[in-house]
Amino acid sequence: MSGHTADRSHDGARERAGSSPSMSNGRTSTDQSDVFDFSKLDGKDVGEQLVILNTMMSVAVRIKEGAETMLGMHNSQLTETLRQQVESELQMARSRIEQVSRRLDSHRRINDDRDDFRTVLQQASGYIKTLASLGRSYASPSTSPSSSSMPSGSIYKDVETTRARVEAMTKLIAILQRNLRVRYELDVAQVVQAAIPALSDRSSQFCRATAYRLIRHIIVDVDSVKRLGEQPLDWYIVKSLTLDNKHTVEKEQVIKLIRAIVEIGSQRRDPHNTACSGTVPLSEPVMRAFVAVAEQPDDPFRSMCIQTLAEILLIDIELVAKAGGIRVLLHTLAEGPMELSSMLNAVFLCIVDSPRTRAFLAPGMDLEMGLSGVTDAYGKDAAEHSDRVKSVCKNIACMLRSWSGLIYLCMADFRAIRAIIDTLRIPSLEHRETVLDMFFDLLNIKTSDWYQTFINGRRLTMYHHSKQAKEHDSGLDADIQQRQSEPLKLTDQYIALLILVFTKAGLLDALTDMFAEATTGNNLSRKGTLLMAELLQLANKVLPLSMAAQLQQIPDVFSLASDYKDGEHRIIGTSTLSSIDSFNRNRARLHTTPVTSNRPRANSVEDAIRRGQRQVEQVKIKMGLQMDDKTFQAALLETQVMLTKDHNKWNFETLQDLIEGPLLNPKRMEEAIKVSRFIRRLMSFFHPFSHRFSDMERVKINMRWVRLGCTLLTTLMASPDGQRFLSSEDDLLKQITRSFAQLDPFNGTPESDPIFSKKRVSDTLTYGYLEMLGTLSKHKEGIELMEKFKVFTAFYHLSELRSREDLIKGIIENIDYSIDGHPRIVLSKALTSSYKHIRLYATNHLGSMILHSPTANTWTLRLLLTQLYDPAMEVCEMATHFLEEACESMDILQLVVAMQPTLEHLGDVGQTLLLKFMSTPMGFRYLFDTGYIDREMDIWFHDRNISYVIQIEIFLAKALDFLPSDDYETKTFDGVVPPHFYGEVAKTDLGCQILHEKGHFSEFALFIRQHGLESEDPEVILKLKSILWAVGSIGSSAGGLLFLEEDEIIPVILEIAEQSLVLSVRGTCFFVLGLISSTPQGAEVLDDYDWEATVSPLGLPTGLCVPQDIEKFISIPPWEPIQLRGDGDLRLIPLSSPEEIEVHTAISNLSNSVIANTASRSLAKLKTRPEYQAVFSSVPMFYRALHTISTSRYRLPVRRFILDLFDIDLDLDIVKQLAECAKELALPPAAVEPEEPAEVKSEPAPGRSRAKSVLFAARPRWHASESDEEEDGPPPKALQNAPPVMNLRPQSMVVGFGD
Repeated sequence: MSGHTADRSHDGARERAGSSPSMSNGRTSTDQSDVFDFSKLDGKDVGEQLVILNTMMSVAVRIKEGAETMLGMHNSQLTETLRQQVESELQMARSRIEQVSRRLDSHRRINDDRDDFRTVLQQASGYIKTLASLGRSYASPSTSPSSSSMPSGSIYKDVETTRARVEAMTKLIAILQRNLRVRYELDVAQVVQAAIPALSDRSSQFCRATAYRLIRHIIVDVDSVKRLGEQPLDWYIVKSLTLDNKHTVEKEQVIKLIRAIVEIGSQRRDPHNTACSGTVPLSEPVMRAFVAVAEQPDDPFRSMCIQTLAEILLIDIELVAKAGGIRVLLHTLAEGPMELSSMLNAVFLCIVDSPRTRAFLAPGMDLEMGLSGVTDAYGKDAAEHSDRVKSVCKNIACMLRSWSGLIYLCMADFRAIRAIIDTLRIPSLEHRETVLDMFFDLLNIKTSDWYQTFINGRRLTMYHHSKQAKEHDSGLDADIQQRQSEPLKLTDQYIALLILVFTKAGLLDALTDMFAEATTGNNLSRKGTLLMAELLQLANKVLPLSMAAQLQQIPDVFSLASDYKDGEHRIIGTSTLSSIDSFNRNRARLHTTPVTSNRPRANSVEDAIRRGQRQVEQVKIKMGLQMDDKTFQAALLETQVMLTKDHNKWNFETLQDLIEGPLLNPKRMEEAIKVSRFIRRLMSFFHPFSHRFSDMERVKINMRWVRLGCTLLTTLMASPDGQRFLSSEDDLLKQITRSFAQLDPFNGTPESDPIFSKKRVSDTLTYGYLEMLGTLSKHKEGIELMEKFKVFTAFYHLSELRSREDLIKGIIENIDYSIDGHPRIVLSKALTSSYKHIRLYATNHLGSMILHSPTANTWTLRLLLTQLYDPAMEVCEMATHFLEEACESMDILQLVVAMQPTLEHLGDVGQTLLLKFMSTPMGFRYLFDTGYIDREMDIWFHDRNISYVIQIEIFLAKALDFLPSDDYETKTFDGVVPPHFYGEVAKTDLGCQILHEKGHFSEFALFIRQHGLESEDPEVILKLKSILWAVGSIGSSAGGLLFLEEDEIIPVILEIAEQSLVLSVRGTCFFVLGLISSTPQGAEVLDDYDWEATVSPLGLPTGLCVPQDIEKFISIPPWEPIQLRGDGDLRLIPLSSPEEIEVHTAISNLSNSVIANTASRSLAKLKTRPEYQAVFSSVPMFYRALHTISTSRYRLPVRRFILDLFDIDLDLDIVKQLAECAKELALPPAAVEPEEPAEVKSEPAPGRSRAKSVLFAARPRWHASESDEEEDGPPPKALQNAPPVMNLRPQSMVVGFGD
């Protein structure tokens, strides 16, 4: 129908060509838009959509053909207007054909994908059916088959079945790997049931490994793991984990399956639940088998299992504790290897932080196992034990750099730390130097080169820096940093606490005992002296004066020095005091510190050098003025410039003295130019096209000619005759301009070897021309000369060359910008270059100029602010970085704020700079008027406070070396507190007013009062930390401190710092109190609460604050470790057969290492006796053995030995019988003797339930098999009168002690 309509429309269009301009091909635009309305496809099924699309395609094709036919007519038959309409319709028809084709193609692809998915799903289902059929044909009629009794035909059949099963499972795995969607469509239970027969003992190792691999690929989410838990897999997994190293393929796959279950099926805790309170869907039998692998030292999968146990520990600590995994992890922490122990160290520090998880550890015993490598090092071989001592010292340092580790090790009167320090008192211990290095590292003491001189016993007065060090430190000033007030550093405050802890634990006493070992000092004792001296220096810097004074007394050392009765003691004491005094006297001389200010100071150590240089220059000028004509002419001849063109024969020293001295006299300069033509001959040497200077190699000895050229130009610019000579008589600038023109691609044919080629600039002294031009740009007359010879025009052309960035960088670096004019335009052009790398280099140079400039320059700041709007974010970040550093100066900050730059487009990159603006009244008013303050305050109140606390905790961990610092953004953190929005708001009066109006501080104070001692909810604890940082930042300014005093929040913070059970919260309070002590008023308030602030020599607080009673801050209440009850409390019906009792008793005794050998020999003998064959072939007895090893600790070889005792091959029928035994042998609750309740019980969190295998279902009620009418009846009498329940603990007797 549509085809006939199109034909008629086409004919009618040809008949009415020219009479109906509003019609195109007989169809109006309205009709066409209705036909090609794609919205009609919405809500239709695929079939209807295809019909509509095919109709659209047919109409569009007809229109296209009709339009092409009309355009093929003779030109006279179509008017111009009609031709344009037909061409428009043709173009529109082609576009519609393309649109419809794309829609049809997408539908075809969808259908193809659906067809592919259906095909793949059918293939997967076919493989599953194949596996199921193989499993049915593979089923054994025997309840306890033995591989040795099987006929050869059955063995051949088993081999064929196994091969077919492996092939089917491999193909199914390939499908699951390629098609993720198929995994979601398949029934987990169906796949597992089909794969379970492949896990039997009669299958090959590779077949079982493939089955585990298939099961691993079928689980995709939590629900699939739950379905998997309903299948009888536990005993297969237990058996596979018990295998020896010959079965590594199978073992690897079962461990991967367990890791997949942990990763996919673990129920993470709710955000408001306690830490480590999730659920891992693994039963206790599987966990105990897994722990046994992790415990076996020679197992190849030990490392993988330990890491997995650590992951499970952080998710579900109860499960690991029930299975005995915590003890295994603690032993690994103590014994190593280093890679695992360092990882476990961080895990246990996380466990110690929370009171709930901390209760799973025995205080004073468990975590202290990690110190045993140092505390138990006495008597062990130094060579073999040194690596372990170093790794343990690293772990100890890691513990002491975290709040949880430091406070935990300070328990019981610093017992653990005292044990570490006491190792320094053992004279024969060869690892004491490693322990000393640990203390150097903990206190962040950087060892210089001269430290080794001190340790070797040589006099420090004989030590001198090397020549390279002198050159490197020529601009260093030792007085600057000591006199300058240092910024607040959180790391310094933590080091102050460490010093108090170590001295309280007896570090100084231990060092003194180490000195007293011998009257003649050795390297170790001198290293201890160095540590004591550095510690006393640090105490003066970071501790309050009263505390530092107490440490400076070092009474033990002075008592030795004043002991006139014992000559050796006096020698030791006086030598120690002499060494410390020598160290302190020479420290300032040898420990150079970089200059932090570029302003020349009158009392600087460089002042004498500068004065001497000026005097030498004045003497040279004076000598030049006084030189007579004869002497001057003799000096000119002595240079040899007038006699030869070979510069190697010139007298360079005389030439340099002439240029720097006599030629500074205008009269002598005129004579050298006009009379002797000395300057003309000398300048010709520097001409580029003379190929003398420009062809010299770029080696160190030739660099002096570049310096000479710059000096010569300076001397010429000092006199009018020299300026006139350069302007009208010399060709140096003209030839330099021509040399630059050789590189211009629009300046004719380029030269084959231009003067400024890349090779010549890098290998010859050609680069020196850039330095000479830079010398000229320092003078106003020099800039005029460069303008005259169009040097700047050449610079502009060069800036467009992408391939000559070396020249552009050289120009930017050497030009002087002190005079306004073309040089600044050149820099501006480089800053806006079309090439990003040029803009980056120019921005870096501009930023360095600003930082090294003694005064603030408006033009440089404007240029740098322009870079904030660069299209490349790297340029913006670099400009922001330089602005942040420059704005440390209040003058520059006020200039930048006055320019009112817009920084919001930078996002997080510009946040720090905006916070700096807020610290000034002008900047705060500007940002408040733009609406930034209100908007940002709401963001910080709801979200960014949390981000700040996470950021600063990561920064602190990296600054204290608790975490490796390999990220760029964290390397910039040097311990200074990052700016906080609320802290910057409180620095101005207007900010305090807005903060009061918003009412945010009142909400902060209320939250701290309500949740200050929270120890369970991680979300509340994180928010508490963020609010504490906000309150501390507000209190770090004088205006903000008033908020804290009005709400009386400081006593509450102090209470949290001393009583909170979450150790990291205490650490947050410690740093926050340091912030509050940043002002004199805050330090005074804290002093009333026995927290003393550190002050500078001028009496100003430094932002460091420590408690006067340190034990009150670091003490935590003791706790009783949690005793968990696991599946081991499931009692079994007592045995009645003597043979079974004897076998089971021997199996139980295998868990006791003392009598395990006797028990194993007994079992081996019993196995050979005929009357016990039935016992070792009994499925119920086999279940009892499995139950025993699943509820008690057995090492891996013992577990393997027990399973090998039984002549039972594990298959589906045996597993079903084991499940029946689990129900039949379980002792009812009424028959279990009541026990006294434990002091501490661990109850699962509300709404949580331990994931169990179906093999360990709930204990059956005795009326379960009876009718519902007997529901409340008592248990059978036989069970009521049953003998006492047998305890499965190892049996032992005490022999040899009669009454």
